Amino acid sequence: MGKKNDNTLVKNASFLMIAALISKIIGLIYKSPLSSTMGKESFGCFQFAQNVYFILLMIASFSIPQAVSKIMAERLAFKRYRDAQRIFKGALLYAVIVGGAVAVICIVGAPILVPDGMANARLALQFLAPTIFVSGILGVFRGYFQAYRNMLPTSISQILEQIAVAVVALVMANFMVHHFADAQPDVLRSWSAAGATLGTGAGVLTALIFMLFVYQVNRKTIQRKIARDKVSVDESYKDVMKIIVMIVAPIILSAFLYNVNGYINSMIYTSVSKLKGLKGSIVEGFYAECGFFLTIINIPLTLSSTAPTSMMPEVSGAYARGDLKTAKEKIDKATWLSMFISIPCSVGLFALAGPITALLFPSTDGTAGFLMMLGVITVIMNGMSNISNGVLQGIGKANIPMINAAIALVVDVVVVTVLMFVTDFGIYNVVLAMIAYALVMCILNDRALKRELHYKNPWKTAYMPAVFAAVPMGIVAFAVYQGIYLLTKSLPGGNLLALMPAIVLGAGVYFLLYLYFAKPKEEELAGLPGGRKLIQITRKLHIM
Repeated sequence: MGKKNDNTLVKNASFLMIAALISKIIGLIYKSPLSSTMGKESFGCFQFAQNVYFILLMIASFSIPQAVSKIMAERLAFKRYRDAQRIFKGALLYAVIVGGAVAVICIVGAPILVPDGMANARLALQFLAPTIFVSGILGVFRGYFQAYRNMLPTSISQILEQIAVAVVALVMANFMVHHFADAQPDVLRSWSAAGATLGTGAGVLTALIFMLFVYQVNRKTIQRKIARDKVSVDESYKDVMKIIVMIVAPIILSAFLYNVNGYINSMIYTSVSKLKGLKGSIVEGFYAECGFFLTIINIPLTLSSTAPTSMMPEVSGAYARGDLKTAKEKIDKATWLSMFISIPCSVGLFALAGPITALLFPSTDGTAGFLMMLGVITVIMNGMSNISNGVLQGIGKANIPMINAAIALVVDVVVVTVLMFVTDFGIYNVVLAMIAYALVMCILNDRALKRELHYKNPWKTAYMPAVFAAVPMGIVAFAVYQGIYLLTKSLPGGNLLALMPAIVLGAGVYFLLYLYFAKPKEEELAGLPGGRKLIQITRKLHIM
């Protein structure tokens, strides 16, 4: 049974990883023509509005899937299906109330939330208000199915969401650019950024419609489980709402503190840059370069965060039963999966930073590539802290990552403020502050896990094999790219022609070396998508 549950955890995390990968690739692909259509400065305004929206979204709904899955999983572990359903309904009410309030704040508070240096992003932020409201409801449905350990609906909805985002954003941005082509530059940038944000709303609405359909399909099965339930205590909705608020509040505050640094960094960067006399168009242009970097790096960051998302119900259920051994095994499994992805992604992006950013965002002046080389270390560190955050929240210690995030935020703000005033590094200071924040979170959360669970980070099994395999991979990828590019640089698409074999060969080197150093068990590989095929390959190569 233990192996079966382990494979369930890996498969669930893998579903989310594949969906997140596809979604982020779609996002990456559409943002390339989007930035070309809108122009660099307009894209910078769009990116800033998205950052503010992300902070508001955290308050309204970002942590709802985790919270709902955690609370419901604790009841489902004891087959209290009726109580779990009450949690679901209470969470919907919570999402409507809080989401509506935050949406109003988004509209009326835009002039305050967006500084004068980025005033052209205010309209785009206001356009995102309805999306905030709908996102809360969507988050409840995703958490509902995650609690039942069914990650497939969430995974499919993420892909559908991103497809709708890409299509509508490109169409509406293109419409706005042509409609306001003869307007003043500030008007053009404001409305083109606002048009692009309509894609975000269309994506969330599409995902919600899909989740409603899935819920309707599964409704009869769920109702039968509820009808056979003889152990629920029939919690009152007053108690249910109290539980939701008690659980969600610290998770929201923790998530807010964990992610608000990006918004604060951008506020400090734009404000200090204006004090130093930089023109608004220059600030928007450099912020667009940071947006290019963040768009690319968000792919491995998202992948590394899916493991704790799928792990939360497993750890919560085991901890609620007092089974600490199983809980630690689930943490090890999630850590292994996260590092298996994030370490090679970091090394690969470092080795090919310039070519990748130039391919995806032709308007870059090269700054995005250097930001990438500097900031890839945050992928690994955020993967580590995402795991520990998920564990601490799953065992009811959500206040610990919240306090740690507050400490890290103070360090972050001090670093970016001092650097902005005493150096001329400009936008690079934002990335340096990101690194400082991620490092502090890793250290503090790791100490907390040792204290609360006597848990030891599996450095030898989860980290070292990936590092030993990823470093040669990076060297091979860089050498192959440089060698081929010497022959193709004069050809149309020469950069792409050199990148493709470099990435493919690099990935092959990583996989083979990882099998050699890690020697994973066959049941571990079997839990991955296409795991059976991987086992066949390793047997033929006599690696395992």
